[in-house]
Amino acid sequence: MAKITYIEHDGREHTVEVKPGLSVMEGAVRNNVPGIDADCGGACACATCHVYVDEAWRDRAGKASAMEESMLDFAEAVEPNSRLSCQIRVSDALDGLIVRLPANQH
Repeated sequence: MAKITYIEHDGREHTVEVKPGLSVMEGAVRNNVPGIDADCGGACACATCHVYVDEAWRDRAGKASAMEESMLDFAEAVEPNSRLSCQIRVSDALDGLIVRLPANQH
């Protein structure tokens, strides 16, 4: 299991264990982490699982695909470290990953 820390916009932290193979979004939803709506269920068809990957983890989290970048156009307050959490697959290499949540997902 990989420990992932989700930091809400107001600073509240939620550290949960996520099974490798799941997405960062699935880890949040399964552990009732507030702030990730995941309206499309992980199909990369919305931008309601937008997160900011902590700078120390950007390389290990990988780069956004062209489709993900296209969906990020619908998110608010996109930054260079923005990702859709449904597109980040958890692995042992992501144990300790930190993501921050935007003020809102719509």
